Amino acid sequence: MTVLAGAAAYPLLVGAQQKAMPVVGLLLGGKPGPEDALVVAAFVQGLSETGYVEGRDVAIDYRWAEDRYDRLPSLVADLVGRKVNVITAGNLPAALAAKSATSTIPIIFAIGVDPVESGLVTSFSRPGGNLTGITSVNIELTPKRVELLTELVPQASVIGLLVNPNNPTTERVVRDVMEAANSRGVQLRIVKAGAESEIGTSFASLVELHAGGLVVAGDPLFNTRRQLLVTLAARHAVPAIYVYRGFVSAGGLISYGASQPALFRLVGNYVGQILKGAKPADLPVQQPTRFELVINLKTAAALGLSVPPAILARADEVIE
Repeated sequence: MTVLAGAAAYPLLVGAQQKAMPVVGLLLGGKPGPEDALVVAAFVQGLSETGYVEGRDVAIDYRWAEDRYDRLPSLVADLVGRKVNVITAGNLPAALAAKSATSTIPIIFAIGVDPVESGLVTSFSRPGGNLTGITSVNIELTPKRVELLTELVPQASVIGLLVNPNNPTTERVVRDVMEAANSRGVQLRIVKAGAESEIGTSFASLVELHAGGLVVAGDPLFNTRRQLLVTLAARHAVPAIYVYRGFVSAGGLISYGASQPALFRLVGNYVGQILKGAKPADLPVQQPTRFELVINLKTAAALGLSVPPAILARADEVIE
């Protein structure tokens, strides 16, 4: 009788001793929608390539700031309270909030700025502390976007820059674009939108400012409103350059930047390595080695633009 009772209890004891499934907190700046589906899928793919399949080997706790940076501290605090194994921060504000909240939980970031200048890590090769990740060098590419826009619209004497004033990187973006515009001999006009309701007004003001083109800064608010921005650019006949390919596939004119899915696949891979025992301090910050130049010829034709052969020759993808 005692032997049988012990045998019956054995499976329960084994189950109790099994290690709990690790939990990854994925903190993104936007809100759930089709625009972020590819990014999330790429992250999950990167995780699976290290042997962690969502729902089988790892659980993912999704948190969305819904374009409100003031929500980030509470979202991070909740993840820390849950004692997640890794926090993934999908932009600089999220990474800064996570760093302020914990010095022990590993943090893997995906940002568009220099992480050393931003104070996240001590160096690219030896990050130190509990943070590492991927940088798309998005801001560093801003002068190149100005160059491409003025090459595509050489008659423009005034260009606009759309920024989110709530983003801590905005001051740096404005400075870089101002320098690039001056070097190209064009005037720069800043238009701001900190909420979806302000985007339409920003585009309307471009007409009053006689802007012949527009540089759209990288920001979660804009990234999750791609169709709105593309529609407004067409309605006001403003040639605009964007950070990511998704804008152009949605009908935008031109984009130049790193592939978002490719970046988040690397992030997922890093998270998997952390779950296997790697330390953030030992994983170097990675940068993309390739950037996509994508142009939509149908949109160019609708705007009455003739795309220079030099741009077509450099394009990684031409949408017709």
